[in-house]
Amino acid sequence: MAKISLPENSKFVKGDYYKSENNNNVKKIKIYRWNPDTKSNPKIDTFEINLDQCGQMVLDALILIKDQVDPTLTFRRSCREGVCGSCAMNIDGNNTLACQKNIKEIKGDISIFPLTHQPVIKDLVVDLSHAFKQLSFIEPWLQNNIGKPTKAEQKQTVNERSKIDGLWECILCFSCTTSCVSYWWNGEKYLGPAALLQASRWVNDSRDQERKKRLKYIEKNSNIHNCHSIMNCSNSCPKGLNPAKAIADLKKQIATNL
Repeated sequence: MAKISLPENSKFVKGDYYKSENNNNVKKIKIYRWNPDTKSNPKIDTFEINLDQCGQMVLDALILIKDQVDPTLTFRRSCREGVCGSCAMNIDGNNTLACQKNIKEIKGDISIFPLTHQPVIKDLVVDLSHAFKQLSFIEPWLQNNIGKPTKAEQKQTVNERSKIDGLWECILCFSCTTSCVSYWWNGEKYLGPAALLQASRWVNDSRDQERKKRLKYIEKNSNIHNCHSIMNCSNSCPKGLNPAKAIADLKKQIATNL
């Protein structure tokens, strides 16, 4: 059997240990650290935090560590309300939003890593340039009355509007895409769950006039059939959306409408 291993310079080692001055109600947080300015391997630093001095969410713990223990800790965050998608990371083995993950939900030590299978810029920050470039391929904007500006409203019935429920709520955190095994192995060609969920959002919008063009493009260029319905994407979505179902619906529409 073939053995698959990380390159030597990607294997993480034991890092620094930051002990809390107060031993009451302490939680250990193990965080992946990597600094591109050094030639050293990634490491796992361990921080003890006093939960009595910390907010409820994992993001609160990260902010506390950065403010009070190690200001070099690097991560993305913005709204703290599960809307912007900035603080997506791998927490306790699952991709999710740090601002939506309650510390009390995690038994034992908390392990925090960057989003899986993405180039790391520093610590918990990954490079999502490729994922956003793939998103642009599906032209995620309304295509209607092209070249013919109009001041009239583009109305929808309640039933038409309901067809994009479960699709428009995507915040592009890419927790789903970076959880997808098919995307890990075919990320250069397969657009992945987030981009295809967005494609489904526009294909099913009654106001869009380029539905057939979109479906033809998806069939020829997205490698949509690389999706094997493993369901990692749906299980990891912090907004409770179902990218796997959206992809299955796109496959059905391609088969029946082209």
